[in-house]
Amino acid sequence: MDDNHTTARRLGRHGQRLLGAASSRAQGDYARARAYFMARPPLQRTILMALWACAAVLALLLLYVLILIPVTPGVRDLKQARAARATTLMSADGKELANFDTGLQERVKLNQISKHVVAALIATEDHRFYEHHGIDFRRTAAAVVYSLKGDAQGGSTITQQLARNMFPEQIGRSRNVSRKLKEMITAIKIESTYSKAEILEAYLNTVPFLYNTFGIEMAARTYFNKSALDLNILESATLVGMLKGTNYYNPVSNPERSLQRRNVVLGQMRKHGLITEARLQSLRKRPLRVRFARQAERGNEDTHFTAYVRKWLIDWADENDYNLQLDGLVVHTTLDSALQQAALRAVERQGNALQAIADVEWSQRVLGASPSTGAYAGMHHAINPFEYFWQSRSALADAFVRESPDYRKALAGGEEAAHAFKRLKADRRFIAELRAAKSRLEAGFVAMDPGSGEIKAWVGSRDFQREQFDHVVQAERQPGSTFKPVVYGAALEKGLAPDRMYRDAVQDIKAADGSIWRPTDMAGSSGKSVTLRDGLVYSKNTVTAQVMQEVGLPSIVRLARDLGIRQSKLASVPSLALGTSPVTLLEMVNAYATIAAQGEYRAPVFVKRITDREGKTIAEFGDPTAQRAMSASSAVTLIDMMRGVVDRGTGTGVRYRFGIHGDVAGKTGTTQNNTDGWFILMHPNLVAGAWVGFNDNRVTMRSNYWGQGGHNAVLLVGDFFRAALDSGKIDAAALFPGGKRAAPVRAQPEPDEPQEDSRDMREEAAPPAQDLVEPLPAEGRLQMESEPEPEPPEQPERREAPPQGVSLE
Repeated sequence: MDDNHTTARRLGRHGQRLLGAASSRAQGDYARARAYFMARPPLQRTILMALWACAAVLALLLLYVLILIPVTPGVRDLKQARAARATTLMSADGKELANFDTGLQERVKLNQISKHVVAALIATEDHRFYEHHGIDFRRTAAAVVYSLKGDAQGGSTITQQLARNMFPEQIGRSRNVSRKLKEMITAIKIESTYSKAEILEAYLNTVPFLYNTFGIEMAARTYFNKSALDLNILESATLVGMLKGTNYYNPVSNPERSLQRRNVVLGQMRKHGLITEARLQSLRKRPLRVRFARQAERGNEDTHFTAYVRKWLIDWADENDYNLQLDGLVVHTTLDSALQQAALRAVERQGNALQAIADVEWSQRVLGASPSTGAYAGMHHAINPFEYFWQSRSALADAFVRESPDYRKALAGGEEAAHAFKRLKADRRFIAELRAAKSRLEAGFVAMDPGSGEIKAWVGSRDFQREQFDHVVQAERQPGSTFKPVVYGAALEKGLAPDRMYRDAVQDIKAADGSIWRPTDMAGSSGKSVTLRDGLVYSKNTVTAQVMQEVGLPSIVRLARDLGIRQSKLASVPSLALGTSPVTLLEMVNAYATIAAQGEYRAPVFVKRITDREGKTIAEFGDPTAQRAMSASSAVTLIDMMRGVVDRGTGTGVRYRFGIHGDVAGKTGTTQNNTDGWFILMHPNLVAGAWVGFNDNRVTMRSNYWGQGGHNAVLLVGDFFRAALDSGKIDAAALFPGGKRAAPVRAQPEPDEPQEDSRDMREEAAPPAQDLVEPLPAEGRLQMESEPEPEPPEQPERREAPPQGVSLE
């Protein structure tokens, strides 16, 4: 041990001697260098200092370049960028739905581009293109000199410009040394990876040309209405001239500048021997001939479904480090293109029919009603849509003006309120557009596979280009009686039997805060005993309220969450049983899909998998396992009860209007003053639901007949289901457990059917029902009679219970 300590001490002393010797030598070297430097004349000392400073700067610059090399795009990035492809959204059956192109672009090969374009580009932008290896040092040095003189000039080669176009985020656009070094390093890497022809091709396919167009092919179509291959020398010079400043030299908005710039390009072509002097003088005299044809935006292919997937996909790509514009991903969605087309046709066809009904019924003081959509279509040309609505609701019309963005903008700009209101009221165009928007009927539709949760059809409005607001997933509306199956399902889960008896009578129901709620039915109360089953079939509010009391609100809310209503808030108040808490259409259809799957919940799935450009799967979605939301026996019993809704209750229209004869079950829904119409239909293979209404719930369907979900929303679902069955997309012979094969049913005249009540809780913001509804004519024609003047609006009834915003069935 002592020997070890002795050795350590000796080594330590030896090291100290070595350090001391090195320090002495360094001090001696510094002293000699300083003496040598101070012995030089002043001029030599200045020159030496400048040289040492330049050497230090160059060393630091070299060090910075070495640091930048690994952080600039590598060979793999370059190859990927050249083969860049936008992400594509595909339907389940292989149809392209949309893509993630950054703009209007069509890539072409170099041999598909006019030789005049290539000649003009090289002569103007980089005449030593074939001589350098990414950086033209002579041009760069000249640019520095000119810039120091105050005449800023670009020194970038075509390859350097390509580097900026291919990697705008990594390289940037700022005018600084860092950006220039990144650009140069990337240019050298590009030259070592691609041939000169490949560089030219990539450059001409990525350069921007305004109007959201990229690449020479789209530029040729936009400015000259021809392909890039057919561009003549003048057109080529014009487009190449734009590269110095696309907006400044835009031939559409700045033709004189563009002409001058075109002639500069022609002069460069003459300077480098590409054209003769005589040819130059001849070409300079020719006018600028532009045939501008702005290309159609490809965004028109979008739908509410693809817009929803886009938002989700952007987040997914950010989390997983993918570039949706470059990586060529293929997103395989669950949408069935045939079913989607059937849904689009149903929403368009039936939406137009219902719009005609609303237009006609609100056009005159006289209200006639017919069960035939054709009767209204025949009258539509002869009426002024919604004329009587606006005449009889002047206060509401004024409120719409004051709530408009134009009015708020005027106030924000300092305009006096009274003056702004008067000015807008006098603006006929503004009033016409406002009224057209407020009186436009809207709809939402969605269909999903109950066995997988996969979305098969999705229509968020009657026209995506006109209305981007999505009534499937964004709109929260009161579901009315479509919520009642949740109440009856909770009763079955608690052990209540379908034949349990309830008295059909109005009862006072005391809420937790002591308020009293008295739900009623449109047809009145019979006072007789009604089974639990018939309470649902005939949508009896009196029975549903009693079931709610017996089961308890916590059980109802818990089952609603388990079935699929998981995003919207559910108010734990008695009126919840009649569907007063707003929810989305997607949530309601998801809940019905859980019931159709015998109580097994599956979250909605809209993307099945994502593959890369080689077809390799990089992500899969959709949980194959299901969550038990309610017992299978209760779900089967509930399905059987909901069969009765379609066979003999409020949903019979889907059978007699459309001849739907499969084993189906469903439920209708209607809210206060005919504000919202709902219908959801379940089939063993597919569940589909629709909502119909106006964006502003102060505008409603006028007659109680067409305000019913069993008469409006049922049209969309029935139309869709008929197409799905006729095309074989769903099996007409498929049965729910306990189901029986039904005989085919043909469309037939409307039978007597129960109607839902939508009056038991008033929505205070809505105009009161003041319209006289004539009896339905047997021959299906509208009958018009004089209607009395509307009574003054009644005062909103004071409600003692929490949210009672709608009066439901």
